[in-house]
Amino acid sequence: MLESGIVMLLIILCVNIVYVSLLTVRMIFTFKGKRYLAATIGVFEITVYTLGLGLVLENLDAIQNLVAYALGFGIGVISGMKIEEKLAIGYITVNIISSDPEIPFTETLRAKGYGVTSWYAYGMEGDRLAVQVLTPRKYELMLYDTIKEIDPKAFIIAYEPRQIFGGFWVKKVKGSKLRREEEEIQSQ
Repeated sequence: MLESGIVMLLIILCVNIVYVSLLTVRMIFTFKGKRYLAATIGVFEITVYTLGLGLVLENLDAIQNLVAYALGFGIGVISGMKIEEKLAIGYITVNIISSDPEIPFTETLRAKGYGVTSWYAYGMEGDRLAVQVLTPRKYELMLYDTIKEIDPKAFIIAYEPRQIFGGFWVKKVKGSKLRREEEEIQSQ
């Protein structure tokens, strides 16, 4: 079966897609501090990698095998990123600067279940409301939509915190209202 050129190309392509997808996911788990899960994925990753590389090295006389390997690598990067987007592991902190401090930003976000800290600030064009929100990454896009509904002119900066200790978020929120809102959106 491996003697067939097209079958060989497809196997090499698929093996490398799987390998690089596993590599991407393992790296993400490593960065998130999930060492045992990352190590487990790493075992499968290196097994697939060795298999794919062995197939290419055994057949170096056929340039199409190397091309399939490289193409599989590129596709694997994209698929690994898609998998990571679907997993949406961890949390995101979103800093918002409202264009108008009178907009009921804090109350609206809290009513939707977000943990919010806000304070008044002064920007280049006058008074502003600065808001900081911590949410699970899976609710990130829903949060952006909510922010745009509240204030389409809001300035938004987002980043991932490495550690979270204490505070309202750890005590109460845990996404309960956010899950209900997500379910409502999906049912529409």
